[in-house]
Amino acid sequence: MKPLCLFASLMLAGQAAAENWPQWRGPSRDGISPEKNLPEVWGPEQNIRWRAPLAGLGTSTPIIWEDLVFLTSQLGMGPIDRRGAEFDEAVTAKDYTRESNRITFAVQAFAHEDGSLVWEHRFDAVEPSDSLPSVHPKHNFATPSTTTDGELVYAWVGTGQLVALTLKGELVWSRHIGRDYAPFHVLWGHGSSPMLYRDTLILLCDHPPGAYLIALDKTNGKELWKVDRGKGIRSYSTPFVVPGPEGDELVVNSSHRIEVYDPKTGELLWHVGEPVTLAIGVPVYANGILYASRGYSSGPYSAIRLGGRGDVNASHVEWHVPTRAPYISSLLYYDEKIFMATERGIASVVDARNGETLWRERLGGAFTASPVAGDGKVYFLNESGETFVFEAGAPPKLVSRNRLEERTLASPAISGGTLFIRTDRHLVAIGATRP
Repeated sequence: MKPLCLFASLMLAGQAAAENWPQWRGPSRDGISPEKNLPEVWGPEQNIRWRAPLAGLGTSTPIIWEDLVFLTSQLGMGPIDRRGAEFDEAVTAKDYTRESNRITFAVQAFAHEDGSLVWEHRFDAVEPSDSLPSVHPKHNFATPSTTTDGELVYAWVGTGQLVALTLKGELVWSRHIGRDYAPFHVLWGHGSSPMLYRDTLILLCDHPPGAYLIALDKTNGKELWKVDRGKGIRSYSTPFVVPGPEGDELVVNSSHRIEVYDPKTGELLWHVGEPVTLAIGVPVYANGILYASRGYSSGPYSAIRLGGRGDVNASHVEWHVPTRAPYISSLLYYDEKIFMATERGIASVVDARNGETLWRERLGGAFTASPVAGDGKVYFLNESGETFVFEAGAPPKLVSRNRLEERTLASPAISGGTLFIRTDRHLVAIGATRP
């Protein structure tokens, strides 16, 4: 297997590894696949290549490198904060309960071709489950997605524990970020995924007791730089790097504001926006512009021009819409339009040039997963396991509605002409059955 440096540039990485989905939101961190002939129609017994049982629950997205598909799961149950949503007793009581008071995490690697389990690496939460912070009923500590550079797979969980594994499942190094720096204690549990940039692994740890951003040497886990971001800041978003006008820029979306750093040193370059209650969505980048949603239910979204120094609030905001953005699901930029779906079941298409709404319709269900796109199609996946496939026009044309009849909270991944969907209990590969 020939290793690939994941970020020589974001766009080059997407072109060089067209069939890989090596991180949260795919090869270019925008939810877009460059592949053709992607699936359009499926069901519980139609166009399902394979269905693999999972070790436990989680909302981490599958990632794919060549012939392997990776994801994480949690076994065992810690405290649940029932204020977050209706408590699903049928799911949590059956799937989380263990005889021990320990929580265990599983990193699993499945064969791309047939879904067979190639290897599994398990490790226990260091702290007893009853001493861990409460999480939202819709997710657990297996929420961050793994990432890989083709040499190592990095799995980070909501306790702060981090492991680096070979593609054969062998442990290379591990750390407990929550113990080494500041406690992992944020309302409803940690959600940010790790991010690779050149030879560094970048982690956003925005928790009220102490918010910080750190970069580790990806080969051994040693600290390269650290930025203390203050107290009382929360973020469930994943940082990502974009090509700015004067060099690469590391973008962080938090309850404080959107901040942009030098990914090589951690120096704060510029910031924009006002404080919000929660920040979950990951901004998307296209043509020198960030498209970002911020805030609680039906919050604002904006188009922000990259570059500058210090506070760039007025000068860099191209347009701003004060409401109707998703709470959890991230925006998708595709074909010069913004596609989004909310927790209230409403999908929208927005003109990326000016923020004008081109189409808006209630699809039904709640959308936690972020949309993905490829081959001229956009995929919206709701929590009940139904995927709406649209041709990416304005208005978009509905191609199909496809049910899996299992709860689905994780975002889909695309690789090798196959759509991978993680349900509560299975990893499902969708596409025409191969001879």
